[in-house]
Amino acid sequence: MTVWYEGPLAAFDTETTGVDPERDRIVSAALVVQDAPGSPVRAVRWLVDPGVPVPERAAAVHGLTGEHLREHGRRPAEALGEIAAALAERAAEGLPLVVMNAPFDLTLLDRELRRHHGASLSDTAGSGPLCVLDPRVLDKHLDRYRKGRRTLAALCGHYGVELAEAHDAAADATAALEVVREVGRRHSRRLSSLSPAELHTLQSVWHAAQARGLQAWFARNGSDEVVDPAWPLRTEVPAAV
Repeated sequence: MTVWYEGPLAAFDTETTGVDPERDRIVSAALVVQDAPGSPVRAVRWLVDPGVPVPERAAAVHGLTGEHLREHGRRPAEALGEIAAALAERAAEGLPLVVMNAPFDLTLLDRELRRHHGASLSDTAGSGPLCVLDPRVLDKHLDRYRKGRRTLAALCGHYGVELAEAHDAAADATAALEVVREVGRRHSRRLSSLSPAELHTLQSVWHAAQARGLQAWFARNGSDEVVDPAWPLRTEVPAAV
């Protein structure tokens, strides 16, 4: 029987106007699917005109200026509806969905859907709920004492995965998918007997523990920063979005 990390996987990524999932907007997104390791990756891409200014700092990261998006981007409601439908279709097929730092991208998507469709991500997920694999959470739990950052670039370096076009949504999604495959292989003794659904549940527990540890570290260092323990997306919705 094929273990999950050698089987079909999907992956999702976004590029945005900033780093606040409650307030910022999606400017591009990609959903990639790979049927087996080494097989071609099929990618669907969306370019979105967010309807708000794109800060220069964000444009410098992903290269998508407000002018370019106004000329070439889709209307948010139309693009977001397609994104939600594509994710629901993959979930209905039973494909695990790889999302690097899922509480950012999925919370942002949820807030965008509420903003433009009046519906949450779970409302649009269809009959098959998302089964998420987050390389950041998996790596932090399985190799918790390793020093260094846990960004996508850092994980690609550690696991020997090529990241050719960082901050391109399709390239980042593909790299995250390959990282998850490598995490599975390196930690096969601990992961091969678990199903993606079981791992989804476990990751919510692991992320909460990781959040508590980071919160304690902030407190020891005099920071009042709050770490949200919810995974794969934040649950609190602000009064005005």
